[in-house]
Amino acid sequence: MNEDLIMIKRLESLRAEHRQLDETIKQEALDELSRKRYQKLKLSMRDEIMRLEQVVYPDITA
Repeated sequence: MNEDLIMIKRLESLRAEHRQLDETIKQEALDELSRKRYQKLKLSMRDEIMRLEQVVYPDITA
């Protein structure tokens, strides 16, 4: 499998997990400690998404 394709698949997977964490965080039954832990995980996931986006879709200024 092509390396770019693997990174694109990973990016799609991370985006889906990020959306799922959003839904989990919005649950009212969630305790505050878990909510903070999920928010921290969501932020680290967002950082990885941004890093992968820069690799997969480089900003080309010509």
